[in-house]
Amino acid sequence: MSSSENETDTSVERRDSVEKVVGAPSVASINEKGVIVDEQYADATIEFMREHDASVPEITPQEERRLRRKVMFTVQVLTFFINMVLYMDKATLSYASILDLWEHTGLTQDKYNNVNTIFYVGFLVGQIPGTWLVQKYPLSKVLFVLIFLWSILTFLFCTAYNYPGVVMLRFFLGLTEAPTIPILTTTNGMFMTRSERAATMPVFYAACMASPIPIGFIAYGVIYAKSTIPPYKILYIIIGGLTLILSVVIWFLYPDNPASCKLMSVKERVWTIRRVQNTQQASIEQKTFNKKHAIEALKDPISWIFFFFFLLQQLANNLPYQQTILFEELGNVTNLGSTLVTVASAGFAVAWAAMTCIVLAIFPNTSFLAIIYGQLPAWVGSIAAATLDIHNSIGMLAVICMAANVFGVSWICAFGLASATAGSSYTKRQVRNGMVLVGYSVSNMISPQLWQSKDAPRYIPAWIVQIVLSFTVAPALTSVAWYVLARRNRERKQLLEQAIQEDADHGYVKNESGQIIEVNKGALDMTDLEDKTFIYPL
Repeated sequence: MSSSENETDTSVERRDSVEKVVGAPSVASINEKGVIVDEQYADATIEFMREHDASVPEITPQEERRLRRKVMFTVQVLTFFINMVLYMDKATLSYASILDLWEHTGLTQDKYNNVNTIFYVGFLVGQIPGTWLVQKYPLSKVLFVLIFLWSILTFLFCTAYNYPGVVMLRFFLGLTEAPTIPILTTTNGMFMTRSERAATMPVFYAACMASPIPIGFIAYGVIYAKSTIPPYKILYIIIGGLTLILSVVIWFLYPDNPASCKLMSVKERVWTIRRVQNTQQASIEQKTFNKKHAIEALKDPISWIFFFFFLLQQLANNLPYQQTILFEELGNVTNLGSTLVTVASAGFAVAWAAMTCIVLAIFPNTSFLAIIYGQLPAWVGSIAAATLDIHNSIGMLAVICMAANVFGVSWICAFGLASATAGSSYTKRQVRNGMVLVGYSVSNMISPQLWQSKDAPRYIPAWIVQIVLSFTVAPALTSVAWYVLARRNRERKQLLEQAIQEDADHGYVKNESGQIIEVNKGALDMTDLEDKTFIYPL
């Protein structure tokens, strides 16, 4: 038992320390059932559920199927397209490199590496304010402001005429992107059950991997556009326009949480909250920062295992941005050919993500295994890229395509597990998300620097780092996390069975007037270490 578990917590009180209040259960009955949480530290949807829960009947199997489809085709599709457009914005620099950007701004291979690094400097700087914004303010408003600013920065690339200008714009792009992934993944977690969330995480990341398909064809059209405007500026205008339209959609449709979702009826909102709290054992949203939960996140060894996974695995993440340049350096590959091969590579990655989704749906609780096998094509492709004859253009194109995108499936599965294994605590989930994204940022600052012009055209040092650290050591670390959490689960199952027998799947919240109200246990916002009946998803 960690020392943090023994400390007195003002937000979580044992029932025997609670005074009896008017209209509340007796102290004795409370003592039999668990803990009391002050309302400010409980789920943000409690007031909505207090108003509507009693009037909404239990969901039927047929209604649940309809609700599941609605979530998938509204919330999931919305977050998918937001993620895809953002990744298109980020990847635009790679395509602009073959559309005269370098000639107009004075970029070279090493300067291009620096520009990619500076993006993640901004991403790293944005983690602390980003985590605070996500915890403090409505998700929809934060996301709207970020996407609107992103569109403005994308348009401003048309005005950049030198290397410092590109560096500055990339820094601010990274700064504004920092909170977006936690917002999107948090939203998905608010609407889906544990098994649905695990199975659809690769779909969410497939948005990133699919983005080269639309942007590839856009770039193909730009190559043949007859205009006095430099082609890279046309590309940035198109992508900036799409991002601006996206910000308008977010303003009108993006939900803060299920209780405020405009795409659902009141009944559907209640059913969604019930499903999530019952299956994820987690709160929906919590807007008060819990210092003790933040400290626990920093002390928990599982947090650091995920941190080092992202630190090592993301050393390979410059490869998707580097591949168009690698194709050019192979020789006999035109800009059009490079674009089409990149599109094919994205298609392969999307197919790999779809296969992973099917496996996770058929075999629940295998997310840790998906992290390991999800990297196999990248591992094989990287070894082949480092050993094949470079004059074997077709073979090199194929193995680079294998290596370039599919490891993102492991990335998103790990990101989902990092959050899902933190218990119901909103603060612990957000702090752990911040930790792993710091590792992600630092790794991506280093990653572009592995591709030095002096190592062209083979870039053997970069391939070796990816093979050893990103695709071998990093997934091995997750095996350690799996072992620790599986052992904890074995110890907790007896407690869980006892809780089910005693009907102790609920808890109590004390409001400002001192009244104690019975709620679903998931609304108590406890961490995995506080709630000894919490079972970790594996």
